Amino acid sequence: MLSKSQISLLKSLQHKKFRKEHGLFLVEGYKSVVEFVNAAYQVDAIYHTSEIAPKMMNLSRKINFQEISLTDLEKISSLKTPQDVIGLIKIPKWPRLNYNLLKNKFSLVLDGVQDPGNMGTIIRTADWFGITDIICSDDTVDVYNPKVVQATMGSLARVNVHYGDLTTILPEIKLPLFGAMLDGENIYSTNFGYEGLLAMGNEGNGLRPEIQQLINKKVTIPRIGYAESLNVAIATAILCSEIKRKSFK
Repeated sequence: MLSKSQISLLKSLQHKKFRKEHGLFLVEGYKSVVEFVNAAYQVDAIYHTSEIAPKMMNLSRKINFQEISLTDLEKISSLKTPQDVIGLIKIPKWPRLNYNLLKNKFSLVLDGVQDPGNMGTIIRTADWFGITDIICSDDTVDVYNPKVVQATMGSLARVNVHYGDLTTILPEIKLPLFGAMLDGENIYSTNFGYEGLLAMGNEGNGLRPEIQQLINKKVTIPRIGYAESLNVAIATAILCSEIKRKSFK
């Protein structure tokens, strides 16, 4: 049984202020929790119901397991229908991004992406296409937001997400910067090369002007029908697919 103070702490982690204060975030669902257990993340505790207790035997014995009631699980979960397992994970202290490690591959740049679902889907997409680094503007949604973590389906355990002032960071990275824009070159005729950065903008406003000025080549997904725009997560997936397809040639 969880104490009132434990419940209060765990519930508070739904807010960025308290995640930052305590250096902790929550991961929900057995499969997602296992991804973090098997990665370099430090697991502070795992809370689970009695029904799933046998599965816990498959995980490291060094972890602090706490069997709790469904009622307590519902109190600390951010989901309408809680899953049987919630992991309490320590937020890692990433070293300063080493720009040399971005060479000979592609990485993503996110400028002001706000929707947690989009952010989580982009991280999952990056993981699918073997993209290991995402560089975000400071106003991009917090990667440890519960809705973001949930949408990544465990992929966050394998993708490094960095935050900072893009106007300062991007000029220091000596790689081609491709920017997704409506007036860009058709991606199906674009030569992306073998390395670079792909910048995706805010859901409503796209890339801000100061980022546009840094772009080496604007690219676009050609519109065949009449939709006004594409969801940023869908657009990212299409662009990543095309970049990777050409790298196989």
